[in-house]
Amino acid sequence: MTSPRVVIIEDEAATARNLARLLSAIDADIDIVVILPSVSESVRWFSENHDCYDLVFMDIRLADGVSFDIFKQALITKPVIFATAYNDYALPAFKNNGIDYILKPFDEQEITRALQKYHSFFSSKTANIPSLAIATLLEQIGRLTRPYKKSFLIHFREKLIPVETTKIAWFYTADEIVYTQTTDARQYIIEFTLEQLEQQLDPQQFFRANRQFIINRDAIAEVNFYFNGRLSIKITPEPTERVLISKARVPEFKSWMNS
Repeated sequence: MTSPRVVIIEDEAATARNLARLLSAIDADIDIVVILPSVSESVRWFSENHDCYDLVFMDIRLADGVSFDIFKQALITKPVIFATAYNDYALPAFKNNGIDYILKPFDEQEITRALQKYHSFFSSKTANIPSLAIATLLEQIGRLTRPYKKSFLIHFREKLIPVETTKIAWFYTADEIVYTQTTDARQYIIEFTLEQLEQQLDPQQFFRANRQFIINRDAIAEVNFYFNGRLSIKITPEPTERVLISKARVPEFKSWMNS
Protein backbone atom coordinates (compact mmCIF):
# COMPACT_ATOMS: atom_id res chain seq x y z
CA MET A 1 0.00 0.00 0.00
CA THR A 2 1.71 3.17 -1.20
CA SER A 3 1.57 6.20 1.07
CA PRO A 4 0.06 9.26 -0.61
CA ARG A 5 1.70 12.58 -1.39
CA VAL A 6 -0.58 15.05 0.38
CA VAL A 7 -1.50 18.69 -0.22
CA ILE A 8 -3.04 20.53 2.74
CA ILE A 9 -5.17 23.62 2.09
CA GLU A 10 -5.78 25.38 5.41
CA ASP A 11 -5.56 29.07 6.35
CA GLU A 12 -4.92 28.51 10.07
CA ALA A 13 -1.26 27.65 10.48
CA ALA A 14 -1.70 25.82 13.80
CA THR A 15 -4.56 23.72 12.40
CA ALA A 16 -2.50 22.86 9.31
CA ARG A 17 0.44 21.78 11.47
CA ASN A 18 -1.86 19.67 13.65
CA LEU A 19 -3.31 17.91 10.60
CA ALA A 20 0.19 17.27 9.23
CA ARG A 21 1.23 15.86 12.61
CA LEU A 22 -1.79 13.54 12.77
CA LEU A 23 -1.19 12.30 9.23
CA SER A 24 2.45 11.53 10.04
CA ALA A 25 1.39 9.75 13.23
CA ILE A 26 -1.03 7.58 11.27
CA ASP A 27 1.45 6.88 8.47
CA ALA A 28 5.05 8.01 8.85
CA ASP A 29 5.61 7.60 5.10
CA ILE A 30 3.01 10.19 4.09
CA ASP A 31 4.70 13.01 2.23
CA ILE A 32 3.27 16.48 2.94
CA VAL A 33 4.05 18.14 -0.39
CA VAL A 34 2.83 21.64 0.43
CA ILE A 35 0.57 23.58 2.80
CA LEU A 36 -1.48 26.26 1.02
CA PRO A 37 -3.23 28.99 3.06
CA SER A 38 -5.59 30.57 0.53
CA VAL A 39 -7.74 30.19 -2.58
CA SER A 40 -5.41 32.36 -4.66
CA GLU A 41 -2.24 30.47 -3.69
CA SER A 42 -3.99 27.14 -4.24
CA VAL A 43 -5.12 28.12 -7.73
CA ARG A 44 -1.60 29.22 -8.57
CA TRP A 45 -0.04 26.02 -7.19
CA PHE A 46 -2.43 23.59 -8.91
CA SER A 47 -2.05 25.46 -12.20
CA GLU A 48 1.69 24.79 -12.07
CA ASN A 49 1.68 21.32 -10.45
CA HIS A 50 -0.46 18.60 -11.98
CA ASP A 51 0.93 15.21 -10.99
CA CYS A 52 3.15 15.70 -7.96
CA TYR A 53 0.43 14.92 -5.42
CA ASP A 54 -2.05 12.10 -4.76
CA LEU A 55 -4.50 13.43 -2.18
CA VAL A 56 -5.80 16.83 -1.02
CA PHE A 57 -7.04 17.80 2.44
CA MET A 58 -9.02 20.98 1.80
CA ASP A 59 -10.57 23.32 4.36
CA ILE A 60 -13.85 24.70 3.02
CA ARG A 61 -13.71 28.22 4.46
CA LEU A 62 -10.48 30.08 3.74
CA ALA A 63 -9.45 33.65 4.52
CA ASP A 64 -10.01 34.85 0.94
CA GLY A 65 -13.13 32.82 0.11
CA VAL A 66 -14.48 29.27 -0.02
CA SER A 67 -12.25 26.51 -1.33
CA PHE A 68 -14.91 25.51 -3.84
CA ASP A 69 -13.70 28.50 -5.87
CA ILE A 70 -10.43 26.64 -6.46
CA PHE A 71 -12.25 24.07 -8.60
CA LYS A 72 -13.59 26.84 -10.81
CA GLN A 73 -10.10 28.16 -11.59
CA ALA A 74 -7.79 25.15 -11.49
CA LEU A 75 -8.01 21.50 -12.51
CA ILE A 76 -7.96 19.09 -9.56
CA THR A 77 -8.24 15.47 -10.62
CA LYS A 78 -7.00 13.78 -7.44
CA PRO A 79 -9.19 12.75 -4.49
CA VAL A 80 -10.20 15.51 -2.10
CA ILE A 81 -11.04 15.18 1.58
CA PHE A 82 -12.86 18.30 2.75
CA ALA A 83 -12.36 19.66 6.27
CA THR A 84 -14.93 21.80 8.02
CA ALA A 85 -15.96 22.92 11.48
CA TYR A 86 -19.61 22.73 10.43
CA ASN A 87 -21.55 19.48 10.16
CA ASP A 88 -23.26 20.58 6.96
CA TYR A 89 -25.87 17.96 6.04
CA ALA A 90 -25.08 18.49 2.34
CA LEU A 91 -21.49 17.35 2.64
CA PRO A 92 -22.21 13.59 2.64
CA ALA A 93 -23.18 13.96 -1.01
CA PHE A 94 -19.48 14.24 -1.81
CA LYS A 95 -18.96 10.67 -0.61
CA ASN A 96 -20.87 9.43 -3.63
CA ASN A 97 -17.93 10.47 -5.80
CA GLY A 98 -15.21 8.74 -3.80
CA ILE A 99 -14.65 12.04 -1.97
CA ASP A 100 -14.85 12.33 1.80
CA TYR A 101 -15.00 14.94 4.53
CA ILE A 102 -13.76 15.27 8.11
CA LEU A 103 -14.89 17.55 10.90
CA LYS A 104 -12.85 19.94 13.00
CA PRO A 105 -11.38 19.61 15.55
CA PHE A 106 -9.56 16.77 13.83
CA ASP A 107 -9.88 13.29 15.24
CA GLU A 108 -7.21 10.69 14.49
CA GLN A 109 -9.78 7.92 14.12
CA GLU A 110 -11.78 9.92 11.58
CA ILE A 111 -8.67 10.80 9.58
CA THR A 112 -7.64 7.15 9.63
CA ARG A 113 -11.04 6.18 8.25
CA ALA A 114 -10.75 8.76 5.46
CA LEU A 115 -7.28 7.51 4.56
CA GLN A 116 -8.53 3.92 4.48
CA LYS A 117 -11.23 5.00 2.05
CA TYR A 118 -8.61 6.71 -0.09
CA HIS A 119 -6.52 3.53 -0.17
CA SER A 120 -9.59 1.46 -1.05
CA PHE A 121 -10.40 3.50 -4.14
CA PHE A 122 -7.29 5.48 -5.11
CA SER A 123 -4.22 3.57 -3.99
CA SER A 124 -2.50 3.83 -7.38
CA LYS A 125 -0.21 6.83 -7.96
CA THR A 126 -1.81 7.28 -11.36
CA ALA A 127 -5.39 7.10 -10.13
CA ASN A 128 -7.56 10.12 -10.87
CA ILE A 129 -11.13 10.98 -9.97
CA PRO A 130 -13.37 9.87 -12.87
CA SER A 131 -14.45 12.78 -15.05
CA LEU A 132 -18.10 12.05 -14.24
CA ALA A 133 -17.35 12.36 -10.53
CA ILE A 134 -15.65 15.71 -11.10
CA ALA A 135 -18.61 16.97 -13.11
CA THR A 136 -21.01 15.83 -10.40
CA LEU A 137 -18.88 17.45 -7.71
CA LEU A 138 -18.85 20.76 -9.56
CA GLU A 139 -22.62 20.57 -9.94
CA GLN A 140 -22.98 20.01 -6.20
CA ILE A 141 -20.59 22.87 -5.49
CA GLY A 142 -22.69 25.10 -7.71
CA ARG A 143 -25.79 24.23 -5.72
CA LEU A 144 -24.04 24.89 -2.42
CA THR A 145 -22.52 28.23 -3.40
CA ARG A 146 -25.26 29.81 -5.50
CA PRO A 147 -27.19 32.71 -3.96
CA TYR A 148 -30.55 31.81 -2.45
CA LYS A 149 -33.69 33.90 -2.67
CA LYS A 150 -33.88 36.68 -0.12
CA SER A 151 -37.48 37.60 -0.94
CA PHE A 152 -40.47 36.63 -3.05
CA LEU A 153 -42.66 39.03 -5.02
CA ILE A 154 -46.16 37.71 -4.38
CA HIS A 155 -49.30 38.59 -6.33
CA PHE A 156 -52.03 39.45 -3.82
CA ARG A 157 -55.31 41.32 -4.44
CA GLU A 158 -54.18 43.17 -7.55
CA LYS A 159 -50.88 44.04 -5.87
CA LEU A 160 -47.34 42.70 -5.85
CA ILE A 161 -46.12 42.29 -2.28
CA PRO A 162 -42.45 41.67 -1.43
CA VAL A 163 -42.09 39.06 1.32
CA GLU A 164 -38.69 38.43 2.88
CA THR A 165 -37.70 34.77 2.91
CA THR A 166 -36.67 35.01 6.57
CA LYS A 167 -40.27 35.94 7.42
CA ILE A 168 -41.74 32.79 5.85
CA ALA A 169 -42.57 30.09 8.38
CA TRP A 170 -43.56 27.34 5.96
CA PHE A 171 -44.71 26.41 2.48
CA TYR A 172 -47.61 24.02 1.95
CA THR A 173 -49.13 22.42 -1.13
CA ALA A 174 -52.66 21.09 -1.63
CA ASP A 175 -54.67 20.49 -4.81
CA GLU A 176 -51.68 21.64 -6.90
CA ILE A 177 -51.64 25.06 -5.19
CA VAL A 178 -48.71 26.18 -3.04
CA TYR A 179 -49.35 28.41 -0.05
CA THR A 180 -46.84 30.31 2.04
CA GLN A 181 -47.42 31.31 5.64
CA THR A 182 -45.47 34.20 7.13
CA THR A 183 -44.35 34.50 10.73
CA ASP A 184 -47.06 37.11 11.33
CA ALA A 185 -49.74 34.60 10.20
CA ARG A 186 -50.39 36.01 6.73
CA GLN A 187 -51.06 33.43 4.04
CA TYR A 188 -50.44 33.84 0.32
CA ILE A 189 -50.52 31.72 -2.81
CA ILE A 190 -47.10 31.46 -4.42
CA GLU A 191 -46.40 30.61 -8.05
CA PHE A 192 -43.79 27.92 -7.50
CA THR A 193 -43.93 24.20 -6.85
CA LEU A 194 -42.29 22.80 -3.72
CA GLU A 195 -39.66 21.23 -5.98
CA GLN A 196 -38.83 24.63 -7.48
CA LEU A 197 -38.75 26.20 -4.02
CA GLU A 198 -36.27 23.58 -2.82
CA GLN A 199 -33.83 24.84 -5.45
CA GLN A 200 -34.30 28.48 -4.40
CA LEU A 201 -34.22 28.20 -0.60
CA ASP A 202 -31.18 27.95 1.64
CA PRO A 203 -31.06 24.26 2.69
CA GLN A 204 -29.53 25.22 6.02
CA GLN A 205 -32.63 27.27 6.81
CA PHE A 206 -35.44 25.32 5.10
CA PHE A 207 -36.20 21.59 5.17
CA ARG A 208 -38.51 19.53 2.95
CA ALA A 209 -40.44 17.78 5.69
CA ASN A 210 -42.64 15.69 3.39
CA ARG A 211 -44.58 15.90 0.15
CA GLN A 212 -46.69 18.78 1.45
CA PHE A 213 -44.42 20.94 3.63
CA ILE A 214 -41.18 22.89 3.50
CA ILE A 215 -40.49 24.35 6.94
CA ASN A 216 -38.29 27.13 8.27
CA ARG A 217 -35.89 26.11 11.04
CA ASP A 218 -36.84 29.22 13.04
CA ALA A 219 -40.54 28.28 12.96
CA ILE A 220 -40.01 24.96 14.75
CA ALA A 221 -41.34 25.11 18.31
CA GLU A 222 -41.26 21.42 19.28
CA VAL A 223 -40.31 18.03 17.91
CA ASN A 224 -42.35 15.11 19.24
CA PHE A 225 -42.14 11.37 18.72
CA TYR A 226 -45.01 9.94 16.69
CA PHE A 227 -46.26 6.52 15.61
CA ASN A 228 -44.07 4.08 13.66
CA GLY A 229 -40.80 5.89 14.24
CA ARG A 230 -42.00 9.18 12.76
CA LEU A 231 -41.62 12.68 14.20
CA SER A 232 -44.37 15.26 14.62
CA ILE A 233 -43.17 18.84 14.18
CA LYS A 234 -44.95 21.72 15.91
CA ILE A 235 -44.39 24.91 13.94
CA THR A 236 -45.64 28.44 14.45
CA PRO A 237 -47.90 29.75 13.09
CA GLU A 238 -49.53 26.33 13.31
CA PRO A 239 -50.93 24.87 10.07
CA THR A 240 -54.24 23.01 9.93
CA GLU A 241 -52.45 19.76 9.00
CA ARG A 242 -49.94 17.92 11.16
CA VAL A 243 -46.34 18.13 9.91
CA LEU A 244 -44.79 14.66 9.99
CA ILE A 245 -41.27 13.46 9.25
CA SER A 246 -41.21 9.89 7.94
CA LYS A 247 -39.09 7.27 9.72
CA ALA A 248 -36.75 7.10 6.71
CA ARG A 249 -36.09 10.86 6.84
CA VAL A 250 -35.67 11.18 10.61
CA PRO A 251 -31.83 10.80 10.53
CA GLU A 252 -31.56 13.51 7.85
CA PHE A 253 -33.85 15.82 9.81
CA LYS A 254 -31.87 15.30 13.03
CA SER A 255 -28.62 16.01 11.20
CA TRP A 256 -30.15 19.19 9.76
CA MET A 257 -31.37 20.35 13.16
CA ASN A 258 -27.98 19.64 14.74
CA SER A 259 -26.01 21.54 12.06
